Amino acid sequence: MDSSQAPLISNAQHPEEEELEYDVDAESSPGLESGRKTSDVGPSAFVLVLTLAAGISGLLFGYDTGVVSATLVSIGTSLSNRNLTSIDKSIITSATSLFALFISPFSSVLADRYGRKRVILFADLLFTTGALIQAWSSTVAGMVLGRCIIGAGVGAASFVVPLYISEVAPASHRGKLVTANSMFVTGGQVVAYIVGWAFATFGSKETGWRWMVGLGALPAVIQAVMIIFMPETPRWLVKVGRNDEAKTVIQKASGDASVHHAEMLIREIEMEAREEYEAQRLREHQTSSRLKWLGNWHSLISVGKHRRALAIACLLQGFQQLCGFNSLMYFSATIFTIVGFDNPTLTSMVVAVTNFLFTLAALVLIDRIGRRRILLYSIPFMIVGLLLSAYGFSFLSIGKLSDTSKDESPSENTGHGFAGVTVLMSIMVYVASYAIGMGNVPWMQSELFPLAVRSLGSGVSTATNWGANFIVGLTFLPMMDLLTPSWTFVLYAGVCVVGYWLIWSIYPETNGLSLEEVTTLLETGWGVR
Repeated sequence: MDSSQAPLISNAQHPEEEELEYDVDAESSPGLESGRKTSDVGPSAFVLVLTLAAGISGLLFGYDTGVVSATLVSIGTSLSNRNLTSIDKSIITSATSLFALFISPFSSVLADRYGRKRVILFADLLFTTGALIQAWSSTVAGMVLGRCIIGAGVGAASFVVPLYISEVAPASHRGKLVTANSMFVTGGQVVAYIVGWAFATFGSKETGWRWMVGLGALPAVIQAVMIIFMPETPRWLVKVGRNDEAKTVIQKASGDASVHHAEMLIREIEMEAREEYEAQRLREHQTSSRLKWLGNWHSLISVGKHRRALAIACLLQGFQQLCGFNSLMYFSATIFTIVGFDNPTLTSMVVAVTNFLFTLAALVLIDRIGRRRILLYSIPFMIVGLLLSAYGFSFLSIGKLSDTSKDESPSENTGHGFAGVTVLMSIMVYVASYAIGMGNVPWMQSELFPLAVRSLGSGVSTATNWGANFIVGLTFLPMMDLLTPSWTFVLYAGVCVVGYWLIWSIYPETNGLSLEEVTTLLETGWGVR
């Protein structure tokens, strides 16, 4: 079998397990092909509504990461009565990632104790508060405070929403529904660029940027109202002993599936939870008393399949950021200003639209091609795009980026049309290939973990994402100054090469498998064949 194909589950599947698929057609049993279950039936309206409601958090996530690009070139001297320096911009940008890093593991504890949907509500409160503080800030410190609170909301939402969707979605549609959340993220970035361009072009120079950041509170309030009517995930309900509620959610999520199918799935979830509980008790008995206080943390690190799942999830999440993509989201307007485009915010919107359109393509392709193969097919194009960007930048004269604002576009690059277009087109190639694969697959992290450590493992890997995001946001502009743009993009291309090799080596295919089946892939090894 080609290494990019889906690996088979190591242990044979029993016929009765095929009934556990969320399939609306009770009379047809899904067949197995290369270890996958397939279904021609689309997700139920109930699941789509839940995905839409939860996806508003993705919209907020995308809006708040995208709007900073237009904000940085529109603030002027509104904060602390001076132009922003390169360090100011880096701190304002990276503060979001830093607090997302801190909040993600903490949110995993809350999600296990109080439920997934309460954490979404907590994130909405943070989004609203942070947006209002940013809009009213008059100093750099006030703006940083607002970005920190937004970061806490982003950290909670980016962890819990993919977890919520993956625990509600049928196995055969889980990939596309988690990808739908990524579509909301990229859609939020498009909205952010449109809003940024509109206020920068037609709004007040002094207050336009305040409206940009303040509008982020509106979707949060809408979602907070909607979440009251959202159910908890069936797997969390089973975990806390509310099986009747879990059965109701499963039947709604499965369309017109029978009570028998719902009960079979609940029994499988209970069996996994019981096995994990018994294994944990055995580990606690064998563990020294000074390590018992670690609880699930010790299980996450000491158990082989948990440790392998964590390694893969952290690899994907770290690589998603260290390849440099969010540097384009945060600083695209700044990049296109130094390249010499007359309207850098409008140019940035072209990149955001590319990201959105190819995320839509991923929505169609992810469950057909598979997670592993879509990464192995798309990362080489990311490398090509980055290297072409480096080539285009080599023709441009780039000075220091410290005080670049929308009124100070470097005139020496205005005549370099070929180089500017080369940079724009190569960035679009990079963004398109990223959106097809790397922008979506890491957020399917929760499917790798067993129920007992799913929330904690997802929280830790999400924290890895935001830790890497913090590093990229803090170092991008200084690296552009110190290494030159060309070598900065070459460095990101090198990261992609390393990431490709690691994914090829240890990331198995999980497409079409139930959450309970995925854990068997990593039982005795990496599951790659």
